[in-house]
Amino acid sequence: MSQELIILLITAVTLAFTHTIFGPDHYLPFIVIAKAKKWSPLKTAWITFLCGLGHVGSSLFIGILGVVFGVALLKLQFVESFRGNIAGWLLFCFGLMYFLWGLRKAWRNRPHSHVHLHEDGSKHEHIHSHEQAHIHVHEGSEANLTPWVLFIIFVFGPCEVLIPLLMYPAAQASWYSMMMVAGVFSLATIGTMIAIVTLGVYGFSFVRFSFLERHSESIAGFSIMLCGLAIQFLGL
Repeated sequence: MSQELIILLITAVTLAFTHTIFGPDHYLPFIVIAKAKKWSPLKTAWITFLCGLGHVGSSLFIGILGVVFGVALLKLQFVESFRGNIAGWLLFCFGLMYFLWGLRKAWRNRPHSHVHLHEDGSKHEHIHSHEQAHIHVHEGSEANLTPWVLFIIFVFGPCEVLIPLLMYPAAQASWYSMMMVAGVFSLATIGTMIAIVTLGVYGFSFVRFSFLERHSESIAGFSIMLCGLAIQFLGL
């Protein structure tokens, strides 16, 4: 293994870690949705893995096509930037719809009281929610759709540093070098995503406030909206 390849591999791990850490869209949506949906840590990690695979896989596919057909690097960077804009707005729109749906669910599920009169003239009052008794059918289909929406968004989301800083320089040496660098970057990115999401889900498991529980869906949606806006206007 050449010294140049070793340097590129170290760079790949470093870039994968930093670009994931400083991109909250890589982990925040999974953490807040897992909290809202009460996903198990295993399910959350599995969904994160699949979305991460789609995330790096799409850029890897475009990079390989660029190398095979000799596409200029500037053109590929334009494609990646365009995909990033689409992913940012998709994430924002998904967060907005999730936020509004969460507000509606919280409103319908707000606790309210009923007074019951008995034959002996006594009465009692109890507080409950009608929504919990009827929401499970609709929530089941919505919960099954959410991972697929996240996956599609992450497929559109590019790994901006992969092609120009790693794949093209490595391709100058050999296909083997390019695939090694791309593979290490992909594994490091997905591994970092899963690690952060797992730690976040574990941390949120200690947060137990009745208000937050009832509004967990809208809070999740608002957080995802902020991620989309951060991508669009802060370049994260």
